Amino acid sequence: MTTERTDRSAAPPTGIVDAHHHVWDLAVRDQDWITVPRMAPLRRNFAPADLRAEAVAAGVTASVVVQTVTVAEETPELLALAAEDELIAGVVGWTDLTAPGVADALAALRELPGGERLAAVRHQVQGEADPEWLLRPDVRRGLAAVAAAGLAYDLVVLDHQLPAARAAAAALPQLTFVLDHLGKPPIAAGELRPWSDAVRALAALPNTVCKLSGLVTEADWATWTVDGLRPYADTVLDAFGPDRLMFGSDWPVCRLAASYAEVLAAARELTGGLDPAERAAVFAGTAVRTYGLGR
Repeated sequence: MTTERTDRSAAPPTGIVDAHHHVWDLAVRDQDWITVPRMAPLRRNFAPADLRAEAVAAGVTASVVVQTVTVAEETPELLALAAEDELIAGVVGWTDLTAPGVADALAALRELPGGERLAAVRHQVQGEADPEWLLRPDVRRGLAAVAAAGLAYDLVVLDHQLPAARAAAAALPQLTFVLDHLGKPPIAAGELRPWSDAVRALAALPNTVCKLSGLVTEADWATWTVDGLRPYADTVLDAFGPDRLMFGSDWPVCRLAASYAEVLAAARELTGGLDPAERAAVFAGTAVRTYGLGR
């Protein structure tokens, strides 16, 4: 089994790349993170066809589906969906980073239908009680295996976990770390610091990338405005630059606060000051390069 990327004999995606969305089927398994009452709008199945109905109409030509639960069976299922749906150009899956056989597990995933579309690995670090979980020796060994497999690593962390994320990225310069949802800044509270200091420290490392995603659900779901999101978007635009920033809808989670079209419109407005090449990076180029889409 090989750990190198498989040539898909396809050109890299053009148009808009949505670098972050989810799908799930509650008949296959429950999603325990959406069982609380305020998440009730998400208590239904969301399939690739549902995404396609909203995304393609908005000009999206490729997407990256991201894991939602720490269950080994989910990633093969997502890879199989990617093999069947040309819209899904990449998969951010899950494997147990603390297991001794991480390298073998990743190689096995690559051999599955759709395995060539495995682009990155993610763990729900935001749910770990230890703020320095990413710095554990067994986790660091797992992250090194992810890098050796030619994959990226998605960071889903809370703002107080950003210092550990930076330390992990500094210790593993061979691995690209992708920060999901800007590190979940306290937008609803209207606070910038200490989040902004921590995210700038992370961005100072060249092996880090950030997703312009998840803003509307970190804001007040009913009253958010583009102007309210702007200080946070401006922070990551300045810290990472367009070549290390990528658009992600966080669909269907975004539906708690906004439609797909509204999320995309907000992202376009927040990047309105960029030149055409910079906007192309945010809305496609960074994701294509970081995740190796179309290679």
